Amino acid sequence: MQGMNQPNTTRRDFLKIAGLSVGALAICQRPMLARSAQEQRPNILLITADDMNCDAPGCFGGRTPEITPNIDSLASDGMRFVHAHITIAVCQPSRSALLTGRYPHRNGAEGFEPIDTTVTTLVERLDEVGYINGILGKVKHLAPPQKFKWDMVKTQQELGLGRDPDLYYRYAKAFFQRARRSGQPFFLMANSHDPHRPFHGSKQERQKFAKVLDDIPAPSRVYRDEEIEVPGFLPNLPDVRREIAQYYGSVRRCDDTVGAVIRALRESGQAGNTLTMFLSDNGMALPFSKTNCYLHSTRTPWIATWPGKIEPGTVDKHHFISGIDFVPTVLDAAGLAPLDSVDGFSFLPVLLGRKQSGRDMVFTQFHQTSARNRYPMRCVQDRRFGYIFNAWSDGRRVFKNESQSGLTFRAMQAAAATDPKIAARVRLFQYRVVEEFYDFDKDPDAVHNLVDDPAYGSEIDRMRGALLGWMKRTNDPAFEAFRNRNSRRALAKFMAEQDAKAGPKRRKRKVKK
Repeated sequence: MQGMNQPNTTRRDFLKIAGLSVGALAICQRPMLARSAQEQRPNILLITADDMNCDAPGCFGGRTPEITPNIDSLASDGMRFVHAHITIAVCQPSRSALLTGRYPHRNGAEGFEPIDTTVTTLVERLDEVGYINGILGKVKHLAPPQKFKWDMVKTQQELGLGRDPDLYYRYAKAFFQRARRSGQPFFLMANSHDPHRPFHGSKQERQKFAKVLDDIPAPSRVYRDEEIEVPGFLPNLPDVRREIAQYYGSVRRCDDTVGAVIRALRESGQAGNTLTMFLSDNGMALPFSKTNCYLHSTRTPWIATWPGKIEPGTVDKHHFISGIDFVPTVLDAAGLAPLDSVDGFSFLPVLLGRKQSGRDMVFTQFHQTSARNRYPMRCVQDRRFGYIFNAWSDGRRVFKNESQSGLTFRAMQAAAATDPKIAARVRLFQYRVVEEFYDFDKDPDAVHNLVDDPAYGSEIDRMRGALLGWMKRTNDPAFEAFRNRNSRRALAKFMAEQDAKAGPKRRKRKVKK
């Protein structure tokens, strides 16, 4: 998928032509759209979590007690995907890819900048054909505003810092009622700000939200350190356990929000004609997950429900789907032509219980942190193997991201002084190596880099070849750097270009103690 094993050139050209002609026709005909035609189109509800790891929900293997009853219930009503990935593991670019169907290097939003104004968004297309569009939370992460024509907008501040399920319920209910009164189909993007840092009950939360903390509701369930399981890609240290317990409190509050939005939908009487999808924008804000290209960076707990269309309680273990496939799938479900020049393709046949070719691997990437530090990475994964190219790794450049701000990374650094294994993990996280290769069958948490193991030579070459082909097809600016990955000079030249592109660094505000 994603540029590999896609429909042939003739079919893609046809779709581009069709997309333009149908889009132009829709603009001309919008004032005369028949109400019956609008009602035949499904409503679209997209619910997103903010930094929820793929294995946090119980239905995806989470072992924390009673962690996600509402997400689990949603999964029982539809299909969950074992091999679902977002396109890039950081908030704004992930969401931009989700609503354009294009890779970050093809929509203009590689980091925390707006998409190119020449790129058409899902919201624009749905607006053309008479949908009413609404967004709850994460509003600034979809820019520029003119490319996202929302009829209803509620910001993080209006939603209890994106952490109040009752407010999500209230605004979702009002939006659904508005759509019903108007006779229009709707698209609602309901974005929880949980379980993004600061985690519930943490020192970071007390510092960052000091003035409004009393106004933010607690999760319906909080967790003790001994109730949680430390992910296999992190060491089991006391402070790591403490921070992950706090994280799971925020996961539970996100689940509370999911339940609130679903309750509002059911009470509106419109659930029967609504295609609902739930996913997370990237992995947890802890080392070796968010803002990286590891399995736990991009794999996401993706669920889809559609009464009468998607078989309840189904699990897809065969197909890879990605964030860039969301737009084509929604438009396909609505009977609309695809957007021009998208990179993804519709997985509607999979939702309807059919097999689909071209879904045997996924390509992901990373460009820039919110502080505008550039760490270009490219990755290809299939069911068994994962290969990562770190263009920035030169033994001197130090990786810095949000996940180093809490208890976990400091605990790892302290333990590294006496534990060689943890010391090696800390060094890998901070400096990386140019190439990484993992065998998920033997090492599901991607801890042992096998790139120098001759036993895997043919598989490594196969993955390198797949990545090179994808980079060429998508006009990836890192193509030449990857081709010349053994040349320090070539990588240094590429990184100089990347640093110039990043612009001035953001200064972090100091938190008053």
